[in-house]
Amino acid sequence: MALMTQQLPTTSTSAAPGARPAAAGAGPDWRRLFGLREMGVYYALLLLVLILAVASAYTGRVNYLSLQNVTNVLHQSSLTAVMAIAMTVILITGNFDLSVASVAALAAVLLIGLADRLGFWPAAGVAMLAAVLAGLLNGSIVQYLGINAFIVTLGTLTAIRGIVLIYTDGRSLSVEDTDVIAAMRAFESGRIAVGTPLLVIGAALFVAGVLGAMRLRRDGRALSPAAIGMSVGGLGTLAAGWFGGAELSVSKSVIYMVIFASIVWFVLSFTTVGRRVYAVGGNPEAARLSGINVNRYRMAAFILCSAAAGFAGVLFASRLRSVNPAALQGAELTVIASAILGGTSLFGGAGSVVKTLAGALLLFTLTNGFNMLNLGANYQGLIEGAVIVIAAAIYTVGGSGRKAH
Repeated sequence: MALMTQQLPTTSTSAAPGARPAAAGAGPDWRRLFGLREMGVYYALLLLVLILAVASAYTGRVNYLSLQNVTNVLHQSSLTAVMAIAMTVILITGNFDLSVASVAALAAVLLIGLADRLGFWPAAGVAMLAAVLAGLLNGSIVQYLGINAFIVTLGTLTAIRGIVLIYTDGRSLSVEDTDVIAAMRAFESGRIAVGTPLLVIGAALFVAGVLGAMRLRRDGRALSPAAIGMSVGGLGTLAAGWFGGAELSVSKSVIYMVIFASIVWFVLSFTTVGRRVYAVGGNPEAARLSGINVNRYRMAAFILCSAAAGFAGVLFASRLRSVNPAALQGAELTVIASAILGGTSLFGGAGSVVKTLAGALLLFTLTNGFNMLNLGANYQGLIEGAVIVIAAAIYTVGGSGRKAH
C-alpha cells in the first residue's frame, strides 16, 4: 500500500512525468520551474501581447492594451475556456472527448427552440440535461464497453450534429419573446464591476503564496510552482485591479469562466479527489490497486466535460439569441488546442487548469490581434497552426530531456 500511495501526485498542476523529486532541504529547481515546459505558454502570451501592443502603436491603430480590448478578448475566449478547462480534466484521466462542440451546439439549439414556449430557465435546464446525458452516454460506452474514447466521441460528434440538423430542420432558429431575450441578455452579457474585487483577490493570493513559500522553506522543502504561481498571480491580479480602477467591468460570461476555473483548479490542486484524478491518468492500474474506482472517476470526467460544453452552449445561445445548424462547428479543435498549448498530456496524468486558460487566451489574443491589424484569415490559420505545433514540440522535447536525466 505504501508503494501505491507514492503513485499519487502531490502537486497536481505542476508535477510532470519523469520529473525527479527534490531532496529534503534542497533548493527549488529554478531551471525547471522557469523553463519553457513549465512557463512556455505564459512567455508566449506575454511576448504576443507585447508584439501586438507595439504593432498597434506603430501603425496608429487602437491601443491593443486598452481596457476595452483586454476585456473584449476575455469575453471572446470565455466560452472556449470553459470547455477547455473541462477538457483538461478528461485528458488528465487519460481519455478524450471530440464531441464537446456538438454537445454545446445541441444545448444551444434546444435552448433557442424551447425558450419561447417554456421560458429561459426551464429551457436552459432541458439543454443542460441533454448535455449531461451525452456525457453519460460517452462515458458508459468507453468505460463499460471498452471502446477507444477517440472513436466513440468521434461517432457521437457526428451523431449529435445530426440531431442538431434534424431538430432545426436545417434552418436558423431565433428567440422572439422579449422577456426571454431580456433574461438571456441579463444572464450572459450583463457587466459586473471587478476593479475593487480584483484588488482584494490579488492581495489574498499574494499573501497566501508568500505564506505557503515560507512554510515550505521552514519545513525544509523546495518551493513549489503552486506557491510561486499564487504569488505571481496575486501580483498580476493586483496590477489589473489597480490600473483598471474601480470602474473596470467584465461580462458575466467572464465571471462564470473565472469561477469555474477556480473551482476546478482548487479541486485538482488541493483535494484528495484531484490527486486521484491525476493518479487515474498517470497509472490506472496502480490507482486501481490502491483502491481508487478508476471507472467512476473517468465517467465523472466525461459528464463534467459534456456539462461544461452544455453550459457553454447556453452562454452561446444567450449571447446571440439565435443559432444556426452549423453553430460551433470545428470549435472542438480550438478547445483541444487550448489544452495542448497549456501542456496537458494527451496520454494522461499531467495538465494544468491555469495553463489551459492561458492557452485559450493565447489563441484568442492571436485572433483579436489579427483582426485589429487587418490580417487575412489565411495568415491566421497558418500562424495559429504553427504555434500549436511548436508548443507541442517544446513540451515533448522538454519531457524527453528530463527523462534522459
